[in-house]
Amino acid sequence: MSNITSEGAPLAANPLTRAVLEIDDYASGLGWDQPARLFALVDTAALRTQEPKLAEELGLGDQTAAGLTPIEQDELPAGAALDEFLATIAWPGVVSGCALTVERLMLPPSAEESIPQGLDDAALARWVAAHPDRQEVRMTVGVLRDGSREAAVRLREKDSPTEVLTGSALVPGLAEALAATFED
Repeated sequence: MSNITSEGAPLAANPLTRAVLEIDDYASGLGWDQPARLFALVDTAALRTQEPKLAEELGLGDQTAAGLTPIEQDELPAGAALDEFLATIAWPGVVSGCALTVERLMLPPSAEESIPQGLDDAALARWVAAHPDRQEVRMTVGVLRDGSREAAVRLREKDSPTEVLTGSALVPGLAEALAATFED
């Protein structure tokens, strides 16, 4: 596990947005063509109180700001389907939320009409990868136990902190899959 720290992440209004942007900034520093990364989101103040040694290891010693601390989890199993892997996760009560950063190829809405019918998942992925209008994106999605959601989307061709799109409804399918990890 590692803590995400960033001096360059944009200011954001709420702790979840700040955590998602912090993770996006961390992932950006690793470069592109990275595997998906999963993070537990823990209340920073509670972490300092309940686990002072861990908080110190993560560099959270004297911070007074309230917020969420992203803690990277072990690497996702190679070759596992993301939705199947997420279905196996259960978080302990100390975890306030979770986030995932993943790279994907996307097409603009105008290209959706030209998708050939009857393709299986593998054939569709190959078709999208070969499409001239494809966009490589990094999506970072965070959810909290209370249902709050936030996402950050970064296009590879506009790889700049000022070009990151944010919003609670940007990647609804992934947000739903992450929220399901908190269901009993």
